[in-house]
Amino acid sequence: MNAAIRPLFKHIRNHDVLFTELANIRNQFASELGLEGYIFHKTPKLITKDNKRLSIEPERSVVLRNYQSAKGFKSVLSNQLPGFNLIPKSDIGFRYPTAAIAGKDAPYIKRFRSEYFHRIDETRDICRPLNLSYGIKSRGKSDNREEYEVWLPENSLKLDPSPLFIDKYAEDLPNEVLEFASLPPIVHGWMGVKRCAFEGIYQAPSQTSNIAVCIALSLDAYNIGAKPDLSFSDATKSSLAYGGAEIEWEVLGYYCPLDSQPSHDEIWEAINQAINAISVPLENTYQASILPCNESKTERILSAIDELGNTSQSIQELNLKPWEFLQTQSDYRKKPKDLSRSVNLLGRLNRLFYNPELPLPSLRELHYLAAQEI
Repeated sequence: MNAAIRPLFKHIRNHDVLFTELANIRNQFASELGLEGYIFHKTPKLITKDNKRLSIEPERSVVLRNYQSAKGFKSVLSNQLPGFNLIPKSDIGFRYPTAAIAGKDAPYIKRFRSEYFHRIDETRDICRPLNLSYGIKSRGKSDNREEYEVWLPENSLKLDPSPLFIDKYAEDLPNEVLEFASLPPIVHGWMGVKRCAFEGIYQAPSQTSNIAVCIALSLDAYNIGAKPDLSFSDATKSSLAYGGAEIEWEVLGYYCPLDSQPSHDEIWEAINQAINAISVPLENTYQASILPCNESKTERILSAIDELGNTSQSIQELNLKPWEFLQTQSDYRKKPKDLSRSVNLLGRLNRLFYNPELPLPSLRELHYLAAQEI
């Protein structure tokens, strides 16, 4: 796929411009679909029966045996789901590591993520961090989940991100989430991910009235580190535990007429209708390749680390902090066989992407695969 098909890639290093351009592309296409006089709204907070206001991520996914199994999933949706339209030139891709920074027994998932990009003409064995986020979400992927996320300024990389997180959400955080956010962040494991992504608009007037739901879709290929510090594991004879793939879809927001004021329940009914509709053709088409899994990707990190015998005590003793992996070296981490040499943490992290025995595909390959006709 060339630059004419993926024009957003030229903005990959600047999120503000990227999201602005993506919104322009989305709005232009909405007009072409006949949604003149409609306005875009972000996913609203969910109001519970006891009047709590929650930030909810309406998201679903299917886990596959490998990323090649997802061949043609764009055409599956375009051809098999009435009312669904892909947004042309909305394609974008990311490579990023995700850290699981709360254990399996924690009531919520705590994660730290940074997107990585190559400098111009730089060797592909090196990636640089950019666009850092820290977030908390509730467990499991079968239902809409609470999610809270904050983008971190680059000058705060050596700080605990929790205060920024709490400052952003303040009274919107339920007490149990606020308490969980205040716990010290310790790395339990890492995952390297490459993602192709694009958007679509779903309209089903008989079910969602005049609400058109905007959905982000992605194909992720990932590798999970075998040990929390990404070092060599005797159990796997590698620094990687295993790889995997996932097709994911998430509601970003909705369009409705400027003079329309749908109720909270009407909006959420349309959102849930849309997200459930996406699952039908995907599950029917890829049934043979889907692995039964009710874990999020972050939870899969924790399961992989646990299965290889990494104990909570050993993880506590490592006392790894997520921002260490955004630096080339850590002043107080030394190679166990040569205490005069610092550990190159960024180099270890790069092996999640570039391990020659378990390589992740290029972003170009992922986009090409998703666009195939089947």
